[in-house]
Amino acid sequence: MIRFECDYGEGAHPRILERLAETNLFQTCGYGEDEYCENARRIIRTLCGDDSLLVQFLVGGTQANATVIAAALRPHQGVIAAQTGHINVHESGAIEATGHKVLPIASGDGKITAGQIHALCQAHWSDATREHMVQPAMVYLSQPTENGTLYLREELAAIRAVCDAFGLLLYVDGARLGYGLAAACNDVTLPELARLTDAFYIGGTKVGALFGEAVVIRNAALQKDFRYHIKQRGGMLAKGRLLGLQFETLLGEELYFSIAKRAVEQALRIRDAFLEKGFALRYDSPTNQQFPILPVRAVEALKRDYAFSHWEQVDEARAVLRFCTSWATEDAAVEALIRDVRRL
Repeated sequence: MIRFECDYGEGAHPRILERLAETNLFQTCGYGEDEYCENARRIIRTLCGDDSLLVQFLVGGTQANATVIAAALRPHQGVIAAQTGHINVHESGAIEATGHKVLPIASGDGKITAGQIHALCQAHWSDATREHMVQPAMVYLSQPTENGTLYLREELAAIRAVCDAFGLLLYVDGARLGYGLAAACNDVTLPELARLTDAFYIGGTKVGALFGEAVVIRNAALQKDFRYHIKQRGGMLAKGRLLGLQFETLLGEELYFSIAKRAVEQALRIRDAFLEKGFALRYDSPTNQQFPILPVRAVEALKRDYAFSHWEQVDEARAVLRFCTSWATEDAAVEALIRDVRRL
């Protein structure tokens, strides 16, 4: 069985395993105050072009999202997100468990627009009974989205302007950020992401790390006491150097960008195979996730040898599937899938 259902199934890039083994018996300070974490922080600040950024490391994406959002919002406030956003559909109510409501906006491709955010906020603030409702105070985006789509610089700038107009914080989930940065059409760099957002994170779990996410905070008010929030929510890893060392390796040796680029190239090969065969795509994804629309007979044929995700049912005869490559997807696996797609 060849697996294309996720981009976090493999362990870690061999270079990370080498460095973990090399440093296994080293003794360092705990809780992310060691030399590896400090080196990784310096690398991230340099890549973002801003020495004022706070950088902290957490183990996973849900933990990062819940911690940042809970730290940012007051008890009566909520966070705006696409209806398909990860915090709304794939985190088991983690945000609601912190006492904050997710305020979903309809989306056809995983993205929300500045106009939609403006309309939601305008409706809230013009309502005479607004004190009886959850106050919108943050916008949550994913880059790339759950559907593999990307926000371009112009779209992010427009959303930032609306956030400024209504006093909203802007937070970007970067679980797959490496794959977004590697996309040919992407025009949002790390410095621009740091400048346009109040906080975002660089995802490691899905892009070569054994585990770990690097939370990057520009907003000074959110920086204050953020480590207290990490500790309170169980996110302060005693052996914090395990996180810092992985990001030092991925980013300092530029592995993050090269392995993400290769994963995107593999995904585009798969996309082209489906298109050449005449199958349409549900979303125009330039990243490592591809969503072909296939007839049931084709789905059944591919299920014999491949693991992939059933994304949604179009009708009785057709379904949308998700094929997901990772930093470790091998040429042989892609070539086998392409051959079998051509035989459908």
